[in-house]
Amino acid sequence: GGRVSPARPACASPPGPRARHTRARGGKMAARGLTAILPPPISSHGVQQEAMQALAAPARKVKQIPPYGSRKGWIPRSQEDFADGGAFPEVHVAQYPLEMGKKGKQSTQVVSLTTDGDGRVKYDAIARVGQRDGKKVYTSHGDLVEKGDTKELSRPDEDEVAKTTAATKAALEALVDGKIAAAHNPLGLPTKGKAAERAAPTFIRYTPSDQASAAATGIHERVIRMVDAPKDPMEPPKFKHKRVPGGPPSPPAPVMHSPPRKLTNKDQADWKIPPCVSSWKNAKGYTVPLDKRLAADGRGLQEKQISDNFAKLSEALYVAERSAREEVESRNQLQKKLQMKEKAAKEEELRSLAAKARAEKAGMLGEAPPPPPPGGGWGNDDFGAAAAGAATGAAAGR
Repeated sequence: GGRVSPARPACASPPGPRARHTRARGGKMAARGLTAILPPPISSHGVQQEAMQALAAPARKVKQIPPYGSRKGWIPRSQEDFADGGAFPEVHVAQYPLEMGKKGKQSTQVVSLTTDGDGRVKYDAIARVGQRDGKKVYTSHGDLVEKGDTKELSRPDEDEVAKTTAATKAALEALVDGKIAAAHNPLGLPTKGKAAERAAPTFIRYTPSDQASAAATGIHERVIRMVDAPKDPMEPPKFKHKRVPGGPPSPPAPVMHSPPRKLTNKDQADWKIPPCVSSWKNAKGYTVPLDKRLAADGRGLQEKQISDNFAKLSEALYVAERSAREEVESRNQLQKKLQMKEKAAKEEELRSLAAKARAEKAGMLGEAPPPPPPGGGWGNDDFGAAAAGAATGAAAGR
């Protein structure tokens, strides 16, 4: 808020605008009488003409200010309401008499005309308006020219290298000496400069007022040695440093809006945003239908595209299955043929054994061997009988 002047006493009311207006009118009448008595001036001047015009001008209407005690609901709006005085303490609003304490005054955007050393106008001052302090703004053609092999970018000579080396060595030696001195000075007292002079002991000579004790001891003067008390490096801080939060940042850029218009039912329906439906969390316990959940998932908005690789995969599987079936069928047929061949070979071997056993049995009995069956082969029963006879004949021969 603005500054508030001390409260004015109720008994001593300030002179009102009516009294000021009366004094101004009396002054103007006296000036007019004086001009009527004096002779006319020989030469006129602009200032005198302006003064005469001001005297001849009609009196300005003075704004009426309510007296003290009757200012309820009255608020000072302009500087004329303060009448070149302070603020009104009984009016509980922010007041700025004579614009004192008022913040946010609009600064002018007019840039003052400046020139350089040669007298040329510096037009690049406009580009630096509104920029932060210390920001480099490139506005001249020389800033765009590429820097060549200048003296600033050239390698230093031997003298500069030696000078820089000596300065660096001296700085490092000063740091090392300071560390060594700190190690030999556990009390932390300064050893160099004015601080060391202030920290050096001070001797004060004085004469005690009690001369009787001084006469008894024989000491008429005393010397006091004043030294600084050593500081404990582990002592906690005596003052609490409160960190004050920073001020508010700069306001954001204004957003330009279109003029307001009346909303229709269609606009309200378009701006109705449905609540978020999650597929994992339901903290509020809403009962969401499946169609709404799928609609919120966004699957209906996606275009379904079937890749050609599915057809290629199905065709490859069909071809592989057909080739596997053909291989299995050919393998079964081959196994069946091999089994038939093995069976025929076994039957032929058994037939030969049966014929041999029959011949041996007929030779032992002196009979002719029986003719083979008309079918060209022996059956299982005949084979069993022949085998039994062969076994009997073999046993009888042994």
